[in-house]
Amino acid sequence: MPAMETIRLENLTIGYRDKKSVKTVAAGISATIRQGELTCLLGANGVGKSTLLRTLSAFQPKLSGSIYICGRELSDYNDSERSRLIGVVLTEKPSVQNMTVRELVALGRSPYTDFWGRLKDDDHRIVSESLELVGISHLAERLVDTLSDGERQKTMIAKALAQQTPVIFLDEPTAFLDFPSKVETMLLLRRISREAGKTVFMSTHDLELALQTADTVWLMEDGGTRNEERGCLSIGTPRELAQEGVLGRYVERPQVHFDRDTLTISIKNCKIEKLKF
Repeated sequence: MPAMETIRLENLTIGYRDKKSVKTVAAGISATIRQGELTCLLGANGVGKSTLLRTLSAFQPKLSGSIYICGRELSDYNDSERSRLIGVVLTEKPSVQNMTVRELVALGRSPYTDFWGRLKDDDHRIVSESLELVGISHLAERLVDTLSDGERQKTMIAKALAQQTPVIFLDEPTAFLDFPSKVETMLLLRRISREAGKTVFMSTHDLELALQTADTVWLMEDGGTRNEERGCLSIGTPRELAQEGVLGRYVERPQVHFDRDTLTISIKNCKIEKLKF
């Protein structure tokens, strides 16, 4: 049975508008994102990945087109409804002091608490379950500012899980992590999409990790309407985009080779020349 469609974009144009002008970043985006899958957004710096994520998260308005989430246009949701619809994990490190991991994760319950933010038994249970799912129950009473980068990122993912939204967006969640932590984070997000039935959509520059863990890849390129059907996107499984030559075109340079069979990158004839002073 095919996975259920959670998000549908129809002829979406993203960018920025002020009183004097409009700057279009990408146009003609039509695509879907499905429940229970990890979808990775790839692309060069400045191509519009963060702008797309911010638009899908309702942090900035679209220029035109439609964004449907769970069958309803995003602009039709009010703030309270969106807080129960979308969880967002940003690249920036949380600047918190004298707060434990459990307390930070509990902030994910804010859309469901009263004016005073008091947690009920169900809220405490959901916080504990989120910590357990991410594998950081043993860190629950640690202060956030004593955590490693990888532990801190897991804490933010647990907070998004505690928010109990069907959709989770992440902007460069593996940035600033060492390689083992990058692998752990990618595998964690893949597991969450499956075990918790979440729709997980993330941007990343960790190409090879994305190709080994993602169910679907979106490759965002310059050119606005380069693809007549999907605009600036090429979409498919990692294997499909590799065989179509899309990933090779994105990655390869005179000394860089992409192997479409193994989905790996190698550097050819790498010589180190002596510097002249």
